[in-house]
Amino acid sequence: MNRASSVCASPSDQLPRAWLVVGVLWVVAALNYLDRIMITTMRDSLTQAVPMSDAQFGLLTSVFLWVYGLLSPLAGFMADRFNRSRLIVLSLLIWSLLTWLTGHARSFEELIAVRALMGVSEAAYLPAALALIADYHRGSTRSLATGIHMTGLSVGTGLAGLGGWLSEKQGWRFAFDVFGWFGVAYAVVLWFVLRDPVEKCEAKVEVPSPRLGEALSSLFSNRSFWLLLAFWGLLALAGWAVAGWMPTYFKEQFSLGQGAAGISATSYLAVAMFAGKIIGGAWADRWSRTNDRARILVPAIGLFIASPATFMVANTSVLAFAIAGLSIYGLMRSFSDANLMPILCQVTDSRYRATGYGVLNLLSCTVGGVTVYLGGVLRDSQISVSTLFIAAAGGMLVCGVLMIGVRLRVVIRG
Repeated sequence: MNRASSVCASPSDQLPRAWLVVGVLWVVAALNYLDRIMITTMRDSLTQAVPMSDAQFGLLTSVFLWVYGLLSPLAGFMADRFNRSRLIVLSLLIWSLLTWLTGHARSFEELIAVRALMGVSEAAYLPAALALIADYHRGSTRSLATGIHMTGLSVGTGLAGLGGWLSEKQGWRFAFDVFGWFGVAYAVVLWFVLRDPVEKCEAKVEVPSPRLGEALSSLFSNRSFWLLLAFWGLLALAGWAVAGWMPTYFKEQFSLGQGAAGISATSYLAVAMFAGKIIGGAWADRWSRTNDRARILVPAIGLFIASPATFMVANTSVLAFAIAGLSIYGLMRSFSDANLMPILCQVTDSRYRATGYGVLNLLSCTVGGVTVYLGGVLRDSQISVSTLFIAAAGGMLVCGVLMIGVRLRVVIRG
């Protein structure tokens, strides 16, 4: 399971497989977000079957995020230390079984336990997947490949809206059964398809195997990594405020049914984020041919536009304006998703890129969990969750400024 300890470039004859890897991981990325988010779209059905307060309902997502975030640095280190592809398959298999098990929970305590375990199993996926894509795509296709993979998260977010619809038609447990078993079947297929890249070097340069302490020391002695840490943590406030509470906000603000609110709050956003990840990745790759800081500037520009759009969502009584603002937010905020791992590749030691992404996830998910739980507390206190969206708008402006301050360690042309 140990990773090869050599430094060399991927051969050009692996390019077709490089895109195959993006394609098969795209499906896993969609399942990753679908399985974690769809519970937020079936609030009414779930709380009728398993009585709980709004704060407890928010806690179902918060506990997942806190556990997910806490384990992310270790999961990222495992992806740097061991075979990335096998870690991905194992993660998918376990979280899919837990998705199925979620639909068989009978009490709030059982739901909390299963959601915590899902946080453990899902933590291993994203750092390993993004690092594996970076291993295959070195230079001129890196941001676009990352962006395409991340569109899977957008599709998963959009499909999560089906959770509310299916819960109305078949009961809230049905969706967890369907998507849980699909994930198990896909993990079996992936075992035979997914592989780490085969390195071909004229002369191998031996490097020591990564150690967790050395990885963390290298990352935290880097000023630009600290800026990325603050950036990603603040951006989580916006992302999880929208993902965790926008369906409920649409239902109550615009008097929609549970199914219509879930689809309105996720589907338009998913389409916009899908487009944003492709546009942001392609733009950054193209611009980087003439500007070394392109992958830094593209996310910053996006956030300066996403901020006022989010503020509009929080302060309009017109559904069309809310959908328009939400779509602009999704389009522009997604520039960051396509470029974060490519930026990490330019500011950190290549041996620790998955660990670095795991550390970023730790703060991001901690902030995200607090944000989703705070939404429930605000509702219990009869305060509109639009307050969260206003805070998110301000946070994105700060994020743009932080990103501009990042300095490059490694220049990657193309």
